[in-house]
Amino acid sequence: MTRPIFISGAALLLLGWGGSSARAQIQPAPAPSSSIAASPTDQIDGVAARIEDDIITESEVRELGAFQQLVDGKPETRDQIIRELADQWLIRAEAAAAQYAQPSATDIDRAYVDFVKQYPSAEVFQQKCVAAGLSEAAVRRMIQQQLYLARFIDYRFRPAAQVSDQQVADYYRDNFVPQLQARHAEIPPLDDVDDTIREVLIQRAISDRETKWLDETRGRLKIDVISKDGGS
Repeated sequence: MTRPIFISGAALLLLGWGGSSARAQIQPAPAPSSSIAASPTDQIDGVAARIEDDIITESEVRELGAFQQLVDGKPETRDQIIRELADQWLIRAEAAAAQYAQPSATDIDRAYVDFVKQYPSAEVFQQKCVAAGLSEAAVRRMIQQQLYLARFIDYRFRPAAQVSDQQVADYYRDNFVPQLQARHAEIPPLDDVDDTIREVLIQRAISDRETKWLDETRGRLKIDVISKDGGS
């Protein structure tokens, strides 16, 4: 599963300084096919995969592909999309078992506004949504689910994501300062950016633990991918 970026603006900026991409990486959650902008030939849904005693539908695959087009300009392959949906299913199951709370309406509104701001203008964003076949309601629903997943991952793995003062100092020396020097930019003292660097490193540690957990847990899941022609 692609690690979402829903951290502070300062941390995103620092990620850019450190050479990492600050592109939006949001994965939508499954939704009824009636909410998806689709052509008449897409109205009949189908089963894309069986996962434990549940299913992943073709409409979910189409919607995630459409959202990837909105964010990255093109979707992943069908197999990659199904794998990501399976990872989301796994995280949601874990979060539901923990009775983890959904984000508030205010949080969703704020996240939606921040997402739209990643585009040159609101008009450009709307044009891209139309081209991808996504309504505003669909995008908001995906963002709601992504906030839920991202916050649960943070809740689950942050306690073990410890970062030492030495790691912060090493990052400042080896990554932060050289990047700013290459841009002939002013270099703030370490004390001024300590908290931001620490959060970036914590996010990396959380991502590493999430990836390890998913890799280990995914192998124990019963997943049966259905081919487009109906066969397994």
